[in-house]
Amino acid sequence: MAIKTAAYSVKQKIKDWLVKPMHIAPLTTLRIAFGVMMFISTLRFVMRGWVSAFYIKPQFHFTFYGFGWVKPLGETGTYALFVLMATAAICIAIGLFYRISAILFFLAFTYVELLDKTTYLNHYYLVSIIAFLLILVPAGSYFSVDAWRKPNNKVTYVPAWCINIFKLQLVLVYFFAGVSKLTYDWLIAAMPLKIWLPASSHLWLIGDLLTKAWVAYAFSWFGMLFDLLIGFFLLSKRWCKPAYLLVVVFHLFTGWFFKIGMFPYIMIAITLVFFPAKAHLRVFGWVGLSTSEGARRRVYKVSPSVSSILAGILVLHFAFQLILPFRFMLYPGKLNWTEEGYRFSWRVMLMEKGGTAFFHVNDPATGRSTEIINSQYLTPFQETQMATQPDMILQYAHFLADVYQKKGIRNPVVTAESYVTLNGSGSRLYVDTAVNLAAENETLFGQNKWIRPFKDNN
Repeated sequence: MAIKTAAYSVKQKIKDWLVKPMHIAPLTTLRIAFGVMMFISTLRFVMRGWVSAFYIKPQFHFTFYGFGWVKPLGETGTYALFVLMATAAICIAIGLFYRISAILFFLAFTYVELLDKTTYLNHYYLVSIIAFLLILVPAGSYFSVDAWRKPNNKVTYVPAWCINIFKLQLVLVYFFAGVSKLTYDWLIAAMPLKIWLPASSHLWLIGDLLTKAWVAYAFSWFGMLFDLLIGFFLLSKRWCKPAYLLVVVFHLFTGWFFKIGMFPYIMIAITLVFFPAKAHLRVFGWVGLSTSEGARRRVYKVSPSVSSILAGILVLHFAFQLILPFRFMLYPGKLNWTEEGYRFSWRVMLMEKGGTAFFHVNDPATGRSTEIINSQYLTPFQETQMATQPDMILQYAHFLADVYQKKGIRNPVVTAESYVTLNGSGSRLYVDTAVNLAAENETLFGQNKWIRPFKDNN
């Protein structure tokens, strides 16, 4: 009997987590916060000249596997894309043509993200995910221009899943970021914080402390525990407030120390979704927005067929989110060295990696060899990123083969000599210099056997 009761209780909790009506206020706050942060981020990107530096000036772009068809749209088209992003972000924030704006922002932002993987960051990936999830929910149906324009479409309550999917996504982000820190380098060697923290020794008041080894260990262990546990504390009604305060302090400090752009502020903003509706409604009241619901409680409803489609999409999405961080287990070797299965797995700030790469193009017919001046084809940023990431080394080798094929060399042989240092380990030969990279194919799950094993580079 006790087992049946417990099973019923679990089943009821799952049902409540999915379909129990919840006030839409947390979703509204998320919409506004996300829209505002994206507008600021887009404007910042344009004003700093990064649109030109990353997407217009380069003559070659490192594309993601399967997305070679994503190409820059030219100077006018690329800037128009950023104008579209900024406009869509504002429309999301104020709830104007919300669903269309969410779709446009997701498509535009993700298109830009796919243009060149040298600019890949975990928080860009997270932005695409949040934008995608916002398409699926009625976040523009409350405290929005759309609700003002069409009062009959106003919604005050939504099924719990509309809010909980964002909580689940953020819990997964934090948790997998913590799991990725359960390594020798992070916990036992305190790397790369032993390298990074002394670089901030100029900071007022705490600068001298940052040069101490024990501080690097304290930061490493605290960072691991924070990421592993903070999502679960945020889910707790009892601990949500102190946990959010810790989120604010943690992200402000990491932003101060490491200059990682908008990421800390984006996380602070969207994590507000964990607070209960009454907290959001209280804030709405403070800023002068009426929270009176009137006599009618308006609940968001969708047809059974739409519900089935949404359920299928979300099941696939979260299955993907749960599986993808473990794909590194398909590959042998040291993950931070080979980077096979590294991206899209919430591995945040885990390594200090630097290096240089030299390329040679050989003519099989004459035996003549040409050393490549990388700056002829790559920007300084691209060259720096490429030198330590094997899939980029391979793509660049294929690009060079195409260039020299057009110059009249038939089946050119492209070799690379790359030296890389990882977390202060000393410079090591990274690529097998005897391998013709032009003859190697990029695969989604295949192992790049031409990467020299880390342990053999002594």
